Amino acid sequence: MRLWLWGLALLLCGSALAQTAQRPPIGLVLSGGGARGLTHIGVLKVLERERIPVDVIAGTSMGAIVGGLYASGMDAASLERELLALNWPQMFASRVDRQHLSQRRKEEDFAFSPAIELGLRDGELRAPQGTVSTRGLEVLLRRLTLPVRHIQRFSDLPTPFRAVATDMEIGEPVVMEDGDLAQALRASMSVPGLFSPIEREDRLLGDGGLVNNLPIDVVRRMGAQRVIAVNVGTPLAGRETLGTALGLTAQMINILTEQNVKRSLASLWEEDVLLNPGLGALTSGDFERAAEFIRIGEASAEALLGELRPLALSEAAYAQWRTARARNALPLPRLAALRFEGQTLTRPERWLPVLASQVGQPFEEAKAVRDTRLLAASGDYSGVDFRLEQSPEGDTLVFDLSEKHWGPNYFKIGLDLSTDNNGGSAFTLRLSHNRHWLNRLGAEWRNQLSIGRSPSLFSEFYQPLSEQVGGRRDWFVAGWGEAQLRQQSLYDAGGQEVAQLRRTALTSGLDLGQPWGRLGELRLGLWQEAARWKEEISEVTLPSDRLGQVQRLRGLRARVQIDQLDEASFPTDGYRLGLTGVLGKQTGLAGRAHRVELDFAQARSWGGHTLNLQLRAAATQQLPDVPGGPYSLGGFQQLSGLRQDQLSGNALLLLRAGWYRRLSDKPVLTRGWFVGASLEAGNVWLAPRALSLRDLRHSASVFLGADTGLGPLYLGLGAAREGGTAAYLFLGRP
Repeated sequence: MRLWLWGLALLLCGSALAQTAQRPPIGLVLSGGGARGLTHIGVLKVLERERIPVDVIAGTSMGAIVGGLYASGMDAASLERELLALNWPQMFASRVDRQHLSQRRKEEDFAFSPAIELGLRDGELRAPQGTVSTRGLEVLLRRLTLPVRHIQRFSDLPTPFRAVATDMEIGEPVVMEDGDLAQALRASMSVPGLFSPIEREDRLLGDGGLVNNLPIDVVRRMGAQRVIAVNVGTPLAGRETLGTALGLTAQMINILTEQNVKRSLASLWEEDVLLNPGLGALTSGDFERAAEFIRIGEASAEALLGELRPLALSEAAYAQWRTARARNALPLPRLAALRFEGQTLTRPERWLPVLASQVGQPFEEAKAVRDTRLLAASGDYSGVDFRLEQSPEGDTLVFDLSEKHWGPNYFKIGLDLSTDNNGGSAFTLRLSHNRHWLNRLGAEWRNQLSIGRSPSLFSEFYQPLSEQVGGRRDWFVAGWGEAQLRQQSLYDAGGQEVAQLRRTALTSGLDLGQPWGRLGELRLGLWQEAARWKEEISEVTLPSDRLGQVQRLRGLRARVQIDQLDEASFPTDGYRLGLTGVLGKQTGLAGRAHRVELDFAQARSWGGHTLNLQLRAAATQQLPDVPGGPYSLGGFQQLSGLRQDQLSGNALLLLRAGWYRRLSDKPVLTRGWFVGASLEAGNVWLAPRALSLRDLRHSASVFLGADTGLGPLYLGLGAAREGGTAAYLFLGRP
């Protein structure tokens, strides 16, 4: 009986070997198409279910990514699980999550949108090569290809593979067949205008779809005698989409792609199988609809089972084929060294003490991913990747850094526009310049200029004192100064304007500080402010001689800033705390003078709803006979319904509870549209000792908002119990 079973097993094995040996090699061709390429996963699921083997694979763009990962040994279920779990907006975010940034990188968010950044290098004004960051994609590809990192020839992968790119200098196709697999996949998906090209072997490589989006000829050269081709390219758009430069650019790329796809389709043989999944209006950018793409891929393959099933193997033969393509993953090594590559100006060695990956420890994929995020949070790199290099002494973890080619001088533009139905309007244009890496310790020079309603000029020189980030010895010194001109109106109890003043102030300081990593920073230092009021127009009697005197406040300042908000505009999670205290001497006052300022915000979400609580409090010593003061309230969400800066004085308290809900999961030219409301309570007092909760004024607002590339945009309606109502159109931060 046992001999009979052995004989049957040998017979089945021999049959499987015979079937495998006799069948023609099958080549799988996967086209590019952005998010539409996720359809390939559904096709692979059906091929596996029907026991249809794939002997060689060639792909372009997204087809190269899906095909390359499958060729590395991943099965369709693993691909589906990994790609469905991704947060696609975060995958293509231009920078890491805001909470991971240093305080210096966070604090500009409240004046300048991070969406727009230009640079000056070698006397030339530059912009990023791509509008979308691929840092997250590169780390993902690196992580998923780690098990085959030792394989240099793509023919030696569990399934032989080729990726197609375009040489952007000469316009010819480049078929990548060896080297770094993750880099090859990324290079094939360098969509012009979206993703920056990749330099590989002295060639600047762009998206392969420009020259060969359906590389049937490539699998033919690899030995395929039967071809399964999956075409998910984006069809040409109608005239209604060609009214913009963006629409025309996309159409131009699609025309080039469709022309080479037609040539590829003409090369199919009668026994080949072509799949054209019905993707309808789904676009190359609909990554959030990954599950739908995969279902469509399954349906399109099932519709052609009559043509596919003749290519299927028996269960035994297919099991043997799967065993042969299983990847033998290398054991995770112990790191012998860490190295940085690609930097010319920066010194990433400063971050060695705070990296999770350390020499002498076992390599952990999660730690390496975290380290790439930490390095990217510095703001100096457009790309941060990692790889493992084998050597007799042990493996080296190499971080590949791509310094921003438009740095180290960075420029940002901010814009504030506001108007209300009371005739109040304001305009402010803000410009920021930040020069990184002035010396080997990473010194920075920051300048900010505001033109409009409240013109100002700010400049700061920031000098780290330690060669390494983190630890008790990580301190910095910063010298700074600011000149500001502010127009201030005075109002009577009925809200009528009775005077216009102008306040000029020059503030400067010298700080010793310590960065607290991603949490925030502490500063201690000398502080001075010289301010003077000037009467412009007045219907009441004011102490003009007193207003014209220069008022100086000198002393010691302590400031703590902690910022863990996920977004500067319309945050959904986190908190922010700013606490400043000044103790010193002020002209015109006997004894010690002080100034205290507190800002706090907390955001928390439940489902699609967000509650945003804010507290603002401030107090300073008042000068006798001087109306107004450095603090003011009034305007949208600053006691809505009141006139802009209607209340002014030397002490301030504002409590605000805001609610908003995101309206669209597919925003156009914004991070999102929001509908919301706020309840506000606050007041301003001339004398700090007069501050009382009984004097609080109450107001409310409702609004439609959007987080645009220039900053938050609001269309709102506000009402104050002790004032009136006002309609607002507001671009900028309330």
